[in-house]
Amino acid sequence: MSAPPRFYDDGLIQLDREALTLRRYHFPSGTSKIIPLHAIRGYRSTPLGLFMQRFRIWGSSDFRRWLPLDARRPLKSTLVTLDVPGTYPDPACTPERPAEFVGLLGELLQESR
Repeated sequence: MSAPPRFYDDGLIQLDREALTLRRYHFPSGTSKIIPLHAIRGYRSTPLGLFMQRFRIWGSSDFRRWLPLDARRPLKSTLVTLDVPGTYPDPACTPERPAEFVGLLGELLQESR
């Protein structure tokens, strides 16, 4: 008997056993960025800054991380920055359900190693 599928999708971020998809990532086309799980070395989860990233709807305010288009970002509380070797700036996202997303991301990264 196989384990139930583990999956996260909030409309802008999709995470499954194979990859993390950040929808509306690339500017100006709005195409998705698909990052295979085996390419993610780690991640940092931090409170979303009051001014620096919270009101940045798309792009970067500090040139260290890139955020996909998210009109609801000012209402969110958690910033997740991914460590993907060979990628600059670091991809980042603001999940709708941060505890669920970070928990599943940690589990899936452990399994992929």
